[in-house]
Amino acid sequence: MRRLFRLTRSVPDPGRDLRSEIDFHLEMRARELVEAGMAPEAARLAAVQAFGDLRSIEAECRRVAAREARVEWRRALMVGLKQDLRYALRTLARAPGYTLVALLTLALGIGANTAVFSMIRGVILRPLPFREGDRLVNLEQPASLAGVQNAQFSVLELADYRAQSRTVRDLVEYHSMPFILLGRGEPWRVQTGVVSANYFDVLGVAMARGRAFRAGEDQAGAAPVLVLSHDFWRNRLGGDPDIVGRTFEMNDRIHTVVGVLPPMPQYPGENDVYMPSSSCPFRMGAFTLQTRTARPLTLFGRLAPGATLEDARREITQVSAGLHAEHAEAYPASQGFSTTVASLREQLTRDAKPTLLLLLATAAFVLLIACANVANLTLARLVRRERELALRTALGAGRGRLIRQLLAEGALLSLAGGVVGLGLAAAALRLLTAFAARFTPRAGEIALDGGVLAFTLAVSVATGVGFALLPALPARLNLVGALKDGGAATSGGRSRGLRSLLVVAQVAVSVVLLIGAGLMVRSLIALQRVDPGFETERVLTMTLDLNWSRYTSPDLVRQFHERLRSRLEGQPGIAATASTMVFPLAGNRRMGFEFEIEGRTRSADAALPQGDFRSVSPEYFRALGIPLVTGRVFTEADDAEAPQVALVNQSLGRRYWGTESPLGARISTDSGKTWATIVGVVGDVRHYGLDSDPADEVYAPFAQVPVREGSFLVRTTGEPMAVARRIEDEVRAIDAAQPVADVETLQEIRSRSLASPRVTASLLGMFALLALVITGTGLAGVVAFSVSQRTQEIGVRMALGAERSEVLGMVLREGMRLVAAGLLLGIVAAVALTRLLAGLLYGVPATDPLTFAAVAATLVAVAAAACLVPARRAATVDPMVALRNS
Repeated sequence: MRRLFRLTRSVPDPGRDLRSEIDFHLEMRARELVEAGMAPEAARLAAVQAFGDLRSIEAECRRVAAREARVEWRRALMVGLKQDLRYALRTLARAPGYTLVALLTLALGIGANTAVFSMIRGVILRPLPFREGDRLVNLEQPASLAGVQNAQFSVLELADYRAQSRTVRDLVEYHSMPFILLGRGEPWRVQTGVVSANYFDVLGVAMARGRAFRAGEDQAGAAPVLVLSHDFWRNRLGGDPDIVGRTFEMNDRIHTVVGVLPPMPQYPGENDVYMPSSSCPFRMGAFTLQTRTARPLTLFGRLAPGATLEDARREITQVSAGLHAEHAEAYPASQGFSTTVASLREQLTRDAKPTLLLLLATAAFVLLIACANVANLTLARLVRRERELALRTALGAGRGRLIRQLLAEGALLSLAGGVVGLGLAAAALRLLTAFAARFTPRAGEIALDGGVLAFTLAVSVATGVGFALLPALPARLNLVGALKDGGAATSGGRSRGLRSLLVVAQVAVSVVLLIGAGLMVRSLIALQRVDPGFETERVLTMTLDLNWSRYTSPDLVRQFHERLRSRLEGQPGIAATASTMVFPLAGNRRMGFEFEIEGRTRSADAALPQGDFRSVSPEYFRALGIPLVTGRVFTEADDAEAPQVALVNQSLGRRYWGTESPLGARISTDSGKTWATIVGVVGDVRHYGLDSDPADEVYAPFAQVPVREGSFLVRTTGEPMAVARRIEDEVRAIDAAQPVADVETLQEIRSRSLASPRVTASLLGMFALLALVITGTGLAGVVAFSVSQRTQEIGVRMALGAERSEVLGMVLREGMRLVAAGLLLGIVAAVALTRLLAGLLYGVPATDPLTFAAVAATLVAVAAAACLVPARRAATVDPMVALRNS
């Protein structure tokens, strides 16, 4: 059989000669058997049995032949590819200018896409780093009519949902607050995650050291234990290998470290340490445990086996409806309470997705422009290579063979561009991570991993195929004309239309990008010009959370702040000091409340007036430069023994008193048991961001409502940070165990509040500028090539009397016609697409006429400059030289 297979490999046509070869070998075998003494018929039968069934032999031989043919085809293909790649390298090396420009253009386009995709993959596409992360859900309780996105949950509500939900299992709680950690020298203010005992088990997180919390450690009376974050253990504790089992003092109790988290992003927020809920004095307080409206908790859970997200939403909606009916007093109809269930993965990327998708679309547009530009360069180069291609065709190369050669050149260029682009993306990785961190806690997962590398490879290959095939042999070659000595290129006219179309497309896409970037820049300028209602220059801010276990009464809190302000008063470089609950732009921490206005009646179902509460010392308004509109501000006489007073801002005054003055009116937050008299109206302040409207605010004297978790402000006469150390020393002089945290200037905080729109505008502007440069160079190249192709025509025109200015105008008009067509298409597309930017803009409409006009003028100016150089070259053509070389 093996001999027969080897024989068939040499048969030129197995389908025709195979049967005769088999018969020949059967006859030879039968003769051998007859010579050995066997009867002829028996010998024939034995030969057939020796070889097996003739049909199976024939089929097997056909398969062997086909397999050998495929191997031979692959071998020939690999040889051809090697030849194509070697020839492509030599060809590109002979055109260094074209190769360098194309390589850099592609590297910029591919690098931009790789960088943005690394953010998309890390933030949106990558699965959560938890066990079955797609089945983790987050419960939210919005109060839509009150404008609250998530009112969170109380301990009583957690118990209700645990008992009644069947589709969401293992509901766990989470909230975060600062505490003071003692035991390693100076006191540390640590952000502490307060969680259920099975919190890490539900998420599926294994400790890097030690263990997670055990069942029962979140029950009252359990021994206090801690789990440390990996960053805190590494950076603050020096990566102590014996940290498990060590103890720290927190909340006047000794806590034992039982575990260290692995180096992973923390959700939903970054914490230094974690403790079970039983260790949090506020979580375990009687008010929190017994009051349904005390809602500090965020709830997570895992979908039950077989349950879907829609199942969970329906069930939780039914459960919440029952709770609203049973405890109507806790869910006022005027506030619009409801409960929703969302995928944890979607929740963590909700704020980042619009911006990241916008950047991805922008980067894709840049890549399209880059491909169009390189395709135009390739078209021009292809016309110059017509003689070479015609010669190869005459020697037997088919159209497919020539296209394969062009694909090899395109693949080499695009892969090299991909490698350089990957390097550019790696260089920008840290900036991208910092940018994404402003929108989502998943920014730490951004990396140039295998998925990003595969994306870069796919984009590089697709780019190479795209720009190589688009201009490849737009028409059949005229061999006779192309092979003539000195014959002019024969396909230049046929490819001119395609080159013009590519330029129009480049201009149109550039217009869209420039208008989008212009709108973002205009929005950023509008934000920077917003009057925040306060002064940021020379103001130092710091967090001053007093240890609750030491400052156990309002009097002790008040005395600490009064001593600190008195010690700093009159010191050199300090103009004013203020104690406050929170200061502007310090985050979204808000304390909303309802109040009654004395003398006003309302229906039973009408909503009470609402506002945001602020507790501030008398110098607060001077320290921040908040103007007094009418009445007076607080004084030292407004102490704990004085009648309660309040200030309101203009926004609240207009809402509830209209054109009347609120001075002298009284408000109550405890159903009329106590009343505070409004003694002044102050200016509006944008507390929650420069892009948000001023909230309705009520101010109370810090002496009457002292706040343990607060901030301290200092207005200085010079550089604010110069007095920072002195203030920390004064705090330690009063209480050596009291830390001061988050020391920074209000100017830095304002600048940081603009960081996200600033970086977004910068990235869009960079992409748009890149697109403009590529488009300008592409336009200049097309016009220059057109001039070189029309040298004879220009010489004839000038020989017949055409002035240089006429030739200059003719070439400029040719280029500007393409620009005008692209500009028109781009403006139409921008009107439709920039509406998607409306949610990211501030103070600027999506169809801002000034931006559109500025972009059009800029593009026309750049295009005119790009066309001017080849136009001036055309105007200097010597008619005699042009005619002699024609």
